[in-house]
Amino acid sequence: MQTPPPACPISGEGKASIPVGELVAENAVMVFGQRGCCMCHVVKLLLLGLGVNPTISAVDEGDVAEVVSELSKVSGETIEFPVVFVGGKLFGGLERLVATHITGELVPILKEARALWL
Repeated sequence: MQTPPPACPISGEGKASIPVGELVAENAVMVFGQRGCCMCHVVKLLLLGLGVNPTISAVDEGDVAEVVSELSKVSGETIEFPVVFVGGKLFGGLERLVATHITGELVPILKEARALWL
């Protein structure tokens, strides 16, 4: 049985406990989503099912705007939750994750980012 992926909590004081840019850069697969979001749960289950142990940041409702703004600065694109970063780069949301999984493109991308070894 796999251990659950680590969560990087976002404090309720309007400040991220760890700068989001650092989280994205330091983790092979980083997922940001609003706390309790069912789509974020699907992202997590898909990645875990492939053998990837993503780092998950469950963002409190009051901090969503600030974190989205910071992620948009990091990626240079408009961000919507849930959002997945692979290898320090914006990968996309649930739709892109599922689409690349169905076409067989996801596993090679995860291997290239060293998030998946087999």
